[in-house]
Amino acid sequence: MRFQIPCLCLVMIVSSQAGVAADDGLDRATAKRALHQAVHFFRQHVATNASYLWRYSGDLKHGEGEGAALQTTAWVQPPGTPTVGEAYLSAHNLTGDRIYLNAAVETAHGLAKGQLESGGWDYRIEFGERRSKYRYRLDQDRPAARNVTTLDDNVTQSALRLLMRVDMSLEFSDQQIHDAVMYALNRLERAQYPNGAWPQRFSEPPNAEEFPVRAATYPETWPREHPNVDYRSFYTFNDNTIGDMIDMFFIASAVYENPHYQAIAEKAGGFILLAQMPEPQPAWAQQYDARMQPAWARRFEPAAVTGGESQGVMRTLLKLYQWTGNAKYLEPIPRALAYLQRSRLPDGRLARFYELQSNEPLYFTTKYQLTYRDDDLPTHYGFKVSSSLDLIEADYHRIKDAPTRKPEVRSTRTVKLTRSLTRQARAVIDAMDDRGAWVEQGRLRTVDSNSEHIIQTSTFVRNVDILARFIAARP
Repeated sequence: MRFQIPCLCLVMIVSSQAGVAADDGLDRATAKRALHQAVHFFRQHVATNASYLWRYSGDLKHGEGEGAALQTTAWVQPPGTPTVGEAYLSAHNLTGDRIYLNAAVETAHGLAKGQLESGGWDYRIEFGERRSKYRYRLDQDRPAARNVTTLDDNVTQSALRLLMRVDMSLEFSDQQIHDAVMYALNRLERAQYPNGAWPQRFSEPPNAEEFPVRAATYPETWPREHPNVDYRSFYTFNDNTIGDMIDMFFIASAVYENPHYQAIAEKAGGFILLAQMPEPQPAWAQQYDARMQPAWARRFEPAAVTGGESQGVMRTLLKLYQWTGNAKYLEPIPRALAYLQRSRLPDGRLARFYELQSNEPLYFTTKYQLTYRDDDLPTHYGFKVSSSLDLIEADYHRIKDAPTRKPEVRSTRTVKLTRSLTRQARAVIDAMDDRGAWVEQGRLRTVDSNSEHIIQTSTFVRNVDILARFIAARP
């Protein structure tokens, strides 16, 4: 990463070319120059080994992901490196400009350098002195180094989706990218449990004999205090882990025209059906142990039925039906909807956790004591979640009679030129500094710095999309 002294002034780029609409003052040539400048700045001055963090100080002296990072660290977990790569690829698909495809390709190569021998990715990639602590596939063998693939927070899934889409855009001609994809898909298939689930994290395939295929049941008793067990091998819905895996394997099936990958995704769909709890709570838990019973994870995630992840599970079932036309994926939804509707809190929201069988909402105190009261909640976690049940029910009735469709793997968006889009593009250009950076108020959470200005990857991604859509838009 190379550092620049920032100019925090905002520079307005004024166009004098023909074709400017009288009421907006912006033409495509101006937007193209701005997008080129912004992408050039991010590639040349923000990236480390063509990879990215979540946010940086305005002077680029410091950066961070979800946690602290060195100057030689990149972040995989969105909105990190794969998110930036997707923005580049989308800009290429919208504008046809090869510059953005080249940017996506180099970002894919950065990710390939962070692929672990276990097949996927950790939250971060180290390119400096800490690199020897990880067992990266492209490096020399380091049998004692960290080799844990994480499926939490869309980490491995987002990296692999970008690599697959770049592979397709290059017509599978880049051997390093293609090999990384094939290796990852193979290892992720091997990591799938016999019942179709995946763990939150893994370093090697499971022993099938230890994970028999069973339908979900309630335990006779469950501990009211955190049992301090290693939950990483549990069958995991938390943070949409299995939903993201299903999406990814359907995309793989479409990209490589290989029905085997769809079969892997549908096997995971079979796990969702097995994991629906029986009455009186026909929804889903965040995670299950090998007995197929709800289990504790972190000290604020008890064995319970969840009003949070259950909504995501139903959306995954709707997508499975859309992509396969198999009605078995619709069958669990009405029961789950009815149960969750009658479980709403007085304010219309849902509890994140409902006690097994009694259905009492469960909460924690700030000292992490399990309680039925909600007057002393920790603030770092959502123990009450918004209800999307009405929207899910509407989607259910709309989708069940609609024709099937395949997941989109290449953007085919057509963009209409509107005054709103023009105003957004104008505002984005006006907010750029003379480097091509979008600097905003804020501080880094993990760095003791006097800087009150930051550059956020999420802002860059959003603004790149606005400019690319404006350039591609037609009346």
